[in-house]
Order: sequence, then C-alpha cells, then structure tokens
Amino acid sequence: MTKKPDPVTGEKRKTERWGKGKRYRVAGIPGVKDRSFEKLHGPEGANAWLAKAQHESASGEFVDPRRGQMLLRDYIEQQWWPGRDYDNPSTEATVKGRVWTHIVPHLGDYQLNAVKTEQLRQWLRTLKETAGPGTSNECWRYLSAIFQAAIDDERLTRNPCRRQTTLRVPARPPAAARAWPKEQVLAVKAAMDERFQLCVDLGVGAGLRSSEVFGLSVDDIDFAGERILVRRQVKKVGAKLAFALPKGEKTRVVPVPPYLLKRIEESLEKRPAQRVELPWKDPRPPKTDREAEERAPQAHALILTAPRGGAIRRDGFDSRVWKPALAAAGVIPPPREEKKPFRHRPGVSRTVLVYQESRENGFHALRHTFASVQLDAREPIVAVSKWLGHADPSITLRIYAHMMPEADGRGRSAMQNWFESSS
Repeated sequence: MTKKPDPVTGEKRKTERWGKGKRYRVAGIPGVKDRSFEKLHGPEGANAWLAKAQHESASGEFVDPRRGQMLLRDYIEQQWWPGRDYDNPSTEATVKGRVWTHIVPHLGDYQLNAVKTEQLRQWLRTLKETAGPGTSNECWRYLSAIFQAAIDDERLTRNPCRRQTTLRVPARPPAAARAWPKEQVLAVKAAMDERFQLCVDLGVGAGLRSSEVFGLSVDDIDFAGERILVRRQVKKVGAKLAFALPKGEKTRVVPVPPYLLKRIEESLEKRPAQRVELPWKDPRPPKTDREAEERAPQAHALILTAPRGGAIRRDGFDSRVWKPALAAAGVIPPPREEKKPFRHRPGVSRTVLVYQESRENGFHALRHTFASVQLDAREPIVAVSKWLGHADPSITLRIYAHMMPEADGRGRSAMQNWFESSS
C-alpha cells in the first residue's frame, strides 16, 4: 500500500507489488539471521519458527536451514576436501578417487538438506551396478563423513546416513584368505619370465607383499642370520613412484629358510642389484622446507627391477607378468581381445588383452600360503602376526583362524592331569 492516501477517496492505494513477496518477517533473535515468510504460511508459521529458533538459539543448537541449501558438490569441493589432511598420499588419492567417481557425479547436484532416504536408495542402486561391495561400503562411509562434517559446520542438523532402517547398506566383504596348493604356486612361477620368478619365492617364502618385494634391497638380506629385514615398499602415488615404510608404518624381520636365501643369491649372480633413487613417501613437489627434508630422495640397491631399469610398478607387474602367468597356469581363463582407442589419436585403435578380475588370486595369495604353512607347523599366532606385519595378532587370527590345525587332544590330557593331581 502507498504511504499517502488517494487525494480523492482518502484511502490508501495498492502498489504494483501488492500481494507479492513475503508478508511476515522474524527478526531480533541473537545469532539468528532474519527470516521472512510467505503469506500462505500465515503468522502461525512465522510464530512456530520464531519459538523454535529462540529455543535452539538459547541452547546454542540453532542451525539455519538456509545454510543447508548449498549443493553437495560445492560443499565437497569448497569446504570438505580442502579441510582434509592426509599423512599418506596414497590414502588421499584413494579417497579422492572414490568421492569424485562415485559420490559427486550422482549426488553432487542435490542440496545438502535435500539428500533424503529416497536419494540414498537410488544412489545405492547405482553403486550396486558400478562398484563392488567393498568399494560401495567405503563410499557410504565417506558420504556419512561428509554429512557429519556439514553438521559440524552448522549446515545440517542430522546425518541422513545414520540410523538407517529401510536401506540395505552394502557390508564390507569378509577377508577371504585362501592358500594355494604347492602345485599351483610352482605352475604360476614356471609360467613367468625367469627374471620375475624370485617374486613368487619371496611372496610365498617370506610373506612379503608385492610392493615390499619391489622395495627389497641387498642390504635387507641377512644371509648369516637367515632373515629378511622388511624396511620399505615401492608405492604408487598418482602416476609416480616413491619409497615408503611398509603398510602400517611398521618395519619387521622375517626368518627365512636357506632355500630362499640361495634363490636370492642365484638371482643376484645373473642380474646384480641396481641402484634406484626415489622420493621418500611423497613424490609431489614440497611446499615447505620440512616437506623437502621429509621427502628427500633415497637410493637403494634393489634386488628386482624393471626390464628397462628403475623400480617395478605394481600395476604394470599385475597386467604384464602376474595375470598372464595365472592364465598360462590355468588359474584364470585366457584373456579376451578388445579394441581400445588411442587417447591422443582419434579414429585409431589398438588391440589389448583383457584378463578376468580375480581378487582371490592376486599376489596376496602367496602371502596367505606363507601364513598357512607357518600355522600348520604350529608356529604361535603372535609370531606369525609379527612376521606378516599385522598391527595386532587379533587381525591375523580373524583372517587365518580357519587355517589353524585342529586341536589334537593335548588340552584334554592336560585337563585330565589337573584333575588327577587334585584328587
């Protein structure tokens, strides 16, 4: 209405904005931004919000719902991800890959407060079609962490991933440790190029991970003490390689048989160790003097190197050495041929061999075989856990309990002796 009345009728006149905009306004609450309400909500809606805002403001729990209107994509890129700080660059790359591959493309265009059960249900269906249960479980945990951070940033009042009773959240698949029979180990080894056969010996004879095999140097072999010092691994960070401590940031010592030491000597006689220099832990350019000191390159005389020199890349070993050997030994089916275009040559394609994915038959199967032999020989679970580099014996027990030999009656005899001595 106009401030001045009509000069003829004396009544206030309607302006062009009559009936438009928001009619009711709530203001004056400490720490709470003013808010206006549409006419259709009436004073009841404004008064209800006023009471709720006053109560939550007084208790320090007020969260302005308008702060939750930020797109999930923008929140991740502008606030959540910049606030993350990873000591391990490999972990950082893994998390970023999961979030930008499986979360941002499917949920990124929703507002934070618009992601409800139905949106999560549709997203889980997509995950089921595009990712395995392990990856799906990780993505669910990352999304929950993002929403929890939004609560801490006072953009949400609840985490839609918490206390879900109607959704079937993918469970992390149980560890499927399965040892190989000796014949299979020998068949895969025989199918490899001779220069890489020592990898199998080290995996099954010392329980080393493939990254630890590639980082093993001459100085790590104690021939006199018949043991191997596992002190580093070769890890991939992005597209580059670096030396780093073994998984769990723990070094360890593994006792090994004379046969394995002899195999190492024979390999070194044919191909002497090569000096390889790599950054420590993180190959990215340092930003501070401290980072420059921590990432300073180290040089080690590696026992196993790539055909053209340098450290072996795990992904290249897997596709060019390990999987062809599995196929040749009959562990997995023969590869199929596929045409794939060159990235920088439009219209030109190349033929590549695609092998069946088989996680249970990865290099880790050799490590499982090492554990099974040790446990079958009745080595203490604490000792086996130490040799494998597990953080706690309970981890070893959980993974390998089914490989432990059955009880042979010694406990029964001990109990009988106890009763007899007490009678």
